[in-house]
Amino acid sequence: MIKIDELVFIHQISAPCHLAILAESVGLKTRIVSQVSELSVDKDKPSFCLVPQRGMALDNKGIPLIASRLIAQFPVALYQVDQDRLEAEAALLLGIKGLLFADQGMDSLLTGLKKMLAGELWYDSSLISRVFSQLIKRFDGDKESVQDTAVMLQMLTSRERTVINLVSSGARNKEIAHSLCISEHTVKAHISSIFRKTQSRNRVELLRWAQTYQSHFRLCS
Repeated sequence: MIKIDELVFIHQISAPCHLAILAESVGLKTRIVSQVSELSVDKDKPSFCLVPQRGMALDNKGIPLIASRLIAQFPVALYQVDQDRLEAEAALLLGIKGLLFADQGMDSLLTGLKKMLAGELWYDSSLISRVFSQLIKRFDGDKESVQDTAVMLQMLTSRERTVINLVSSGARNKEIAHSLCISEHTVKAHISSIFRKTQSRNRVELLRWAQTYQSHFRLCS
């Protein structure tokens, strides 16, 4: 398990970030940033990112668009979550580590933070059981398709899977290059290789491929 150096809270409003204050009160190292550009990937000092649901641009599942982009580089959890505005199953399958709801008490919030920092998922146990039961049935119900998908996924490098995550989040080549600290030419080379390995002719077909095999892809990423 990777030791987390600090909790980084995305916080874009002028009011204090109460969850960060709560985390600091029990000795957790925290940092508050207002823009994603303030984040940096440091393997020697790995960060755990917390993204608020409230006040952020959301996708049709209620998941902040920023979170979808960050999960390729950081472990990410959501806070200030309104239960009736988010599909928890979609967040779990996307790779979000856990949900901290706006109406939860301090003890529950701290427990959730500590569990996630220890490498555990912080979701309702019945949801986790249901999702994994569905995945098992899907594997058992179409073994040939799963085997083909597994071979395809094994062909993809770790960097290519990261690029697919970024493409799926809507990032363009220039943004991917900036995010991964590589040239746009290298990004184009990765995407060309991805197209070949996934038998996709363009980004639209790649997005369809990623959505079709989302559960398998996330488990292997």
